[in-house]
Amino acid sequence: MALSDADVQKQIKHMMAFIEQEANEKAEEIDAKAEEEFNIEKGRLVQTQRLKIMEYYEKKEKQIEQQKKIQMSNLMNQARLKVLKARDDLISDLLNEARQRLGKIAKDPVRYATLLEGLVLQGFYQLLEPSVVIRCRKQDLPMVKAAVQKNIPIFKAGVKKDINVRIDQDNFLPPEISGGVEIYNANGKIKVANTLESRLDLMAQQMMPEIRVALFGVNPNRKFLD
Repeated sequence: MALSDADVQKQIKHMMAFIEQEANEKAEEIDAKAEEEFNIEKGRLVQTQRLKIMEYYEKKEKQIEQQKKIQMSNLMNQARLKVLKARDDLISDLLNEARQRLGKIAKDPVRYATLLEGLVLQGFYQLLEPSVVIRCRKQDLPMVKAAVQKNIPIFKAGVKKDINVRIDQDNFLPPEISGGVEIYNANGKIKVANTLESRLDLMAQQMMPEIRVALFGVNPNRKFLD
């Protein structure tokens, strides 16, 4: 039985509707697949960038922490240097004050004469030379002469040697020296500095550890005491 034109048109419409439906479903499937792949790629990219950002800021945080440690170390070193300088300045001020007080020693004739005797005799023993030259302050000349006369027999009895002593009356110690003597061997190449200033400096050097402990207490970081 032959189909009528109406039936043919109807079948054609059905086929077209089926094809259109298939195409729509296929297009939807493609869209869904593309959306899924897009979301997966987007998530991958987001995760990758998030890890990069986290790594970047973690690195920055470590750099900042390192800079903070360096800055803190520098500040502590600067503070430590300031403390050390302040301590050194205090000790220097104390020594300067002690030097200023040295002049008072020479104002006590009895005490100063005894001190000169000891300084002269010590110089003899330190040099152990057959001939020595003594330099002193001009105003101390009589006391030094007396100290020499007193100490020559003591030295001879102690070392069983003679000693020739000359007091240099052409070159006296400068006026800023508070007192004491300088004793040289015959050719002037060896000197024993027994001025009050030199004795103070020597004493300060030897007693510096005790001075620091007395002023600032025991240093907990110090391992050796000598």
